[in-house]
Amino acid sequence: MPVTNYLERNANKYGDEVALVELNPEQADTRRISWKEYDLIEPNRFEPYRREITWRVFNEKANRFANLLIERGIKKGDKVAIIMYNCLEWLPIYFGVLKCGAIAVPFNFRYDAEEILYCAELAEVDIIVFGPEFIGRIEQNAERLSKGRLLIYVGDNCPGFSESYRELVADMPSHNPDVFLSEDDYGAIYFSSGTTGFPKAILHKHQSLTQAAEMEQKHHMTGRDDCFLCIPPLYHTGAKFHWMGSLVAGSRAVLLKGAKPDIILSAISSEHCTIVWLLVPWAQDILDSIENGSVDLKDYKLDQWRLMHIGAQPVPPSLIKRWKQYFPEHDYDTNYGLSESTGPGCVHLGIENVHKVGAIGVPGYRWETRIVGENGECVKKGDVGELCVKGPGVMTCYYNNPEATAEVLKDGWLFTGDMAMEDPDGFIFLVDRKKDVIVSGGENIYPVQIENFIRKFDKVKDVAVIGMPDQRLGEKTAAVIEIKDGIECTKEEIDEFCLGLPRYKRPKEIFFEDIPRNATGKIEKPKLRKLHGADRLVARENRS
Repeated sequence: MPVTNYLERNANKYGDEVALVELNPEQADTRRISWKEYDLIEPNRFEPYRREITWRVFNEKANRFANLLIERGIKKGDKVAIIMYNCLEWLPIYFGVLKCGAIAVPFNFRYDAEEILYCAELAEVDIIVFGPEFIGRIEQNAERLSKGRLLIYVGDNCPGFSESYRELVADMPSHNPDVFLSEDDYGAIYFSSGTTGFPKAILHKHQSLTQAAEMEQKHHMTGRDDCFLCIPPLYHTGAKFHWMGSLVAGSRAVLLKGAKPDIILSAISSEHCTIVWLLVPWAQDILDSIENGSVDLKDYKLDQWRLMHIGAQPVPPSLIKRWKQYFPEHDYDTNYGLSESTGPGCVHLGIENVHKVGAIGVPGYRWETRIVGENGECVKKGDVGELCVKGPGVMTCYYNNPEATAEVLKDGWLFTGDMAMEDPDGFIFLVDRKKDVIVSGGENIYPVQIENFIRKFDKVKDVAVIGMPDQRLGEKTAAVIEIKDGIECTKEEIDEFCLGLPRYKRPKEIFFEDIPRNATGKIEKPKLRKLHGADRLVARENRS
């Protein structure tokens, strides 16, 4: 069934219960309030800071937007782009697009004006819905963007080149639109992260969306009493489909604006959150804040917090070992996935397998995996090859790009571009991105292995290992290291620590600087290669 059926079910069964809460600490009263006093403060005091909607209102808002789209001539197969920061309007607009039979096209909120135009034209979008933070970027190309397209603005003070969302939906009927949907209808286009050039448009059917939602609920056993804290951007498949576990369960979720340790812990405490998905940098920041004394766990109510899970990038085992020292009762899960596989979960560790921390896990619910060599043959356990996945969440294609589709989709198998190995127990370990493998003196070197080792050094906050051209070896390893705040560290200390690595894996160059990560926490290695003059490797990556 289409995933919209779950929203309609929740509206009928749990209509008066809260579905979504939006927290925006930047809009809170400037006077510092103890979170223990939160429930004693008059409700309207935090109105700009905290908003909520019930399942019934959520569904009605989605219906109003769907009926507006239908009135404006939008039909099955048309595309509606969404570029907004996380807010209470985001998901009702997304579901309104789905309910009218159109294809939802979330845009990365980091896109500049040219990327917005490029993606709008690539995906052939008919409508662009945007928030106040994007007025300038939309305005730069408003004339071209508005040709044959409707621009809808969500917020106060609507700019003259667009129409107001609030005014448009105010008089729209709130009943379900008369549109039949099936799992074979197209539902969404997501974009690749675009770290090696302009992004590709990834087309999914409703089957993919429903699979992702049901898998998330099953993997993390999300129940009616759970409350999910969502911090990452909703344009990303990870955030949205982790939230959809709450949709399937009919339970509450909180959209939090802000990722500082005290903000995260305060939200968990005040909203009684039980499930939290973190990116690696946020988990590191929480641990660092506990250890440097800027956060005291006794100030928060955290007993109800049962599960912390991480995805979107390789997770250092040392990080989880540190986490369990402070949160020994927490269940933990690692989630692996791609936008081409409808986000996280095609491989996952499983909360029962914490003893295998370091692995990305086993095939997820209704998924198959295999690891293949250069000629497509399955490699034996313990050998490194390319990870391939197959299941009901695999994309249909790269929209309008049959050549790129043919490169990664073969007989129903999605070739992920990630190098992996399977241990004797059937657990998959991610070795590195295929394009990130360093070939030095004829040896394959996998940066993730070196990164995991260096992160064990207690002065290191973050690290990225890249390949740089070398006249004798072909390539040499370079470590870009971010040191913990307030700590001093020398190259000699790093060199001495790295004596624990085999000689050929030891970094030949060391740079101390901040590690750039994108909105979903992935290290932006192309930026580092360009910064450090690894032009040949950038060219190789673009060719592959």
